[in-house]
Amino acid sequence: MKKECVAMLLAGGQGSRLYALTSHVAKPAVPFGGKFRIIDFPLSNCVNSGIDTVGVLTQYRPLELNSYIGSGQPWDLDRSDGGVHILPPYMREGDQGTWYKGTANAIYQNIGFLDMYDPEYVVILSGDHIYKMDYSKMVEHHKQVDAACTISVLEVTMEEATRFGIMNVDENDIVYEFEEKPPQPKSNLASMGIYVFTWSKLREYLIADEADPNSSNDFGKNIIPNMLCAGEKLAAYRFHGYWKDVGTIDSLWDANMDMLAPRTSIDLYDPSWPIYARTPIKPPHFIGPNGVVSHSLVTGGSEVYGTVENSILFHSVTVEEGAQVRYSILMPGVTVRAGAKIEYAIIAENAVVEQNACVGTPPDPSNPDWGVAVVAGGVTVGEQAVVSAHAMVRENVKGGEQV
Repeated sequence: MKKECVAMLLAGGQGSRLYALTSHVAKPAVPFGGKFRIIDFPLSNCVNSGIDTVGVLTQYRPLELNSYIGSGQPWDLDRSDGGVHILPPYMREGDQGTWYKGTANAIYQNIGFLDMYDPEYVVILSGDHIYKMDYSKMVEHHKQVDAACTISVLEVTMEEATRFGIMNVDENDIVYEFEEKPPQPKSNLASMGIYVFTWSKLREYLIADEADPNSSNDFGKNIIPNMLCAGEKLAAYRFHGYWKDVGTIDSLWDANMDMLAPRTSIDLYDPSWPIYARTPIKPPHFIGPNGVVSHSLVTGGSEVYGTVENSILFHSVTVEEGAQVRYSILMPGVTVRAGAKIEYAIIAENAVVEQNACVGTPPDPSNPDWGVAVVAGGVTVGEQAVVSAHAMVRENVKGGEQV
């Protein structure tokens, strides 16, 4: 069962910065781009990169995510030798059992899983990034430079660099210093949170880190700095392409809107690197006789009788006649009744916006608190109710009410 490379996908995040969207689902299970979920991207990257053994580390509200992944069939990961494995925290003998305390502890708790496959290399991935990447090229670079750890980096502006872990490298892209969110960064090479480790090395550092009572048990805060201090060879691997961390409402909305600009975004139409998903079987979408759809993605099973502009509609969405949807994301099963108006908003699964209700407003430069409005899954916004910009609606809104 020995494998050259195993991927470990960290998918247990609560996604607290997505607020109402992750109140019932883990962040990697949040719908994205009309027919996908966030986790589809790293899973598809794995199989397209030739990595056929993937551990998915779940924790927060795992039911929907586990059900979605299932046997791994949509990603060709339903294999008897390898395939996809769901790895929740568990109780060990003589132990009360704990949640994963940090990214490094999550891998530490699954040393037994990795030892079962005894890989040469382990790829550590995050479940909340939108991108396409050939991990096999990163692994090959790791082997060529004979590194203990290779870190994927992305060039950002110096202003943005203060928000990332920054890698300072020599002329051969070997890391000599790591700075976590430096106020005055020395370079613009930001860590993407994607790592390739030589497993024998990583195993040693995970065990040592777990023995340190003062450790945060985190790759960025502990494992990487510890390896650097010990003189291990750490290499930077430069990534060129579209990459978006969708951990906030604004970044999730931005990344979805990017799907409407394929030349400057991720290319979903590239047959050489498909993004696979578990897609429900639905009839074709239908545009009614008075329906108007422009510059939008509309998925199967949706019915549009009103106006949809610059928006993304997932499957089974209904937009009734006279309703207007602009610059918004409507997740599966959303219903927008006649006369309702939705602008710059994210409406989560199975929510209902009743007649003549208004959700969200266009950007207002004079309002420093302006932002995308969000309606949580299953919520009903009553007739003629008003949901203001930047509002986060978790409960039903009564008719005529303003929030």
